[in-house]
Amino acid sequence: MHDLEGWDRESYARFAPQIVSALRALGEAVEASGLEKDLIELLKIRVSQINGCAFCVAFHSERARQLAVTPAKLDGLAVWRDAGLYSPREMQAFEWAEALTRMGHDPRRATRYAELARAFSRPEIAALTAAIGLINAWNRIAGGLDFPVPGA
Repeated sequence: MHDLEGWDRESYARFAPQIVSALRALGEAVEASGLEKDLIELLKIRVSQINGCAFCVAFHSERARQLAVTPAKLDGLAVWRDAGLYSPREMQAFEWAEALTRMGHDPRRATRYAELARAFSRPEIAALTAAIGLINAWNRIAGGLDFPVPGA
């Protein structure tokens, strides 16, 4: 057994209940923000793809399916710029998600913000930014501790 075996969502919650509670509270605040729930799930999937978190990609893909996100949108997410499937609002959100997830490698964050502000209100930008930060945190937890992929 290597050191990472035995970690999953339930064991993490058992060993770090206050952390999970805080992350869930942030998730609930994002959900209550008024942002479209399907957009939130698509963002979580896209960020998880960038970060290579297989658990989170599978988990949020299932949630997106439950929200009736089309298979085409799920399938095209990795190549969203070229897929022709996403609204301008969704595309601005994906740009922002990628800029924040790759902060150290994206010198155009200010330009991306200006474009984002044309599609989202300031309260929406606040919630969107929190959603991106939240999934990045979960990616580091689930990916870092090698949570097994649901259904695998």
